[in-house]
Amino acid sequence: MATLIRTLADHSDDVNYCAFSSSCLATCSLDKTIRVYSLNNFTELPYSPLKGHTYAVHCCCFSPSGHVLASCSTDGTTMVWDTGDGRMLAVLEQPSGSPVRVCRFSPESTYLVSGAADGSVVLWNMQSLKLYRSGNVTDGSLVACAFSPNGSFFVTGSSCGDLTVWDDKMRCLYNEKAHDLGVTCCDISSQPISDGEHGFRYFQMASCGQDNHIKLWHILFADFLGVELKYKCTLNGHSAPVLACAFSSDGQMLASGSVDKCVIIYETTTGNTLHTLSQHTRYVTTCAFAPYSPLLATGSMDKTVNIWQFDLKQPWAANTVESESKVAVEDWSEDDVSAWLCAQDFADFVGLFKMNNIDGKELLNLTKESLANELKIESLGMRSKVLQKIEELRMKTISVSVTVPDEFLCPITRELMKDPVIAADGYSYEKEAMENWISNKRRSSPMTNLPLPSLMLTPNRTLKMAISRWLETQHK
Repeated sequence: MATLIRTLADHSDDVNYCAFSSSCLATCSLDKTIRVYSLNNFTELPYSPLKGHTYAVHCCCFSPSGHVLASCSTDGTTMVWDTGDGRMLAVLEQPSGSPVRVCRFSPESTYLVSGAADGSVVLWNMQSLKLYRSGNVTDGSLVACAFSPNGSFFVTGSSCGDLTVWDDKMRCLYNEKAHDLGVTCCDISSQPISDGEHGFRYFQMASCGQDNHIKLWHILFADFLGVELKYKCTLNGHSAPVLACAFSSDGQMLASGSVDKCVIIYETTTGNTLHTLSQHTRYVTTCAFAPYSPLLATGSMDKTVNIWQFDLKQPWAANTVESESKVAVEDWSEDDVSAWLCAQDFADFVGLFKMNNIDGKELLNLTKESLANELKIESLGMRSKVLQKIEELRMKTISVSVTVPDEFLCPITRELMKDPVIAADGYSYEKEAMENWISNKRRSSPMTNLPLPSLMLTPNRTLKMAISRWLETQHK
């Protein structure tokens, strides 16, 4: 289920683009401004709106760390902003002075791409904030761009309908006529499809265009073959030109926005339509999924941005928020740690943990001292909360990797108990699990299925002490 949880109506003209970081949402508009909102409560940050462009702002994007925001405009510039305080860090002028329609950071923040109406493509070095390489598409305006997750190539889309694949040296690797009436947007899933045969690497890409179609592609990347774009299928559903498309962070959903005023969300594996959202009153120009939470933002020429929340119980969401159940914590990547932080309401720390390269193994080894001295988390209360959640992960890790005495496991969850209680049936359960059992109007014993003579739960302190002593022996 998709639920509309907020409508942002701060722009005074068409909304052209929206983008998420792990903690913020940025939107830009024909009104020449960029607005930045906190994901905690969708209030604008103190420095918002960002002003500097002299004409319409067409696109905005966050760097992977979320510390930097880029925006591009009809005024022929791409501006780089500090998301901490809203300072303008650089004004990058397109060499031709042509209106800049799209900008994108590479996955490692090494480069920023800007594409313009005259077909020029520029790679900017983000360390020096200087032009690194430039090129041109063969025909039309450059209106779309997406990087591969590994940063080894990027794809551009043009108004003449071509998709062009470039490497990070600005060499044209492949060109495909994709949409007869022009490409409007493209996106590459951050999740590879598979390793494929013979060591080939596959990525899933979506493109949309003025022909009312969304096309799914597989990008085949092999060192000795180069890059090849393979058409997979066409997703139908819109009755007018499709202006925007975006993958969810797990690659299992694709959202699209159209001139028909609708947003359609597809399941990528089957092509089935999951949701059709029709709250906007004019063309839908942009859509974006949040990286580590079940949120979708859609923007429109009706001057509004709608924020949608998805049911976490849907299968596609399980990979994002409950990845610890599928991958051992010590094997988590930095992105898995980021997803976990967001699921625990610690989204503000994502950039900090990424900056310190905290993966699963590092996470499990964090202490009160390292949180204070190395990660510089000043609040004692926040350090305690983070440590408590880390301790829960350690307990889960132990319960997975070590044979836990059966009496220490909750009969309902089959997980190591933290707060055991005795129910009226004489059995011990994890307090939260048993409370949930009762709150769901169950009045029978989980173990015997007989009616419970009482709903009273009594703390089992003896068992709790026994579990603590056992845990201490495991940590030694």
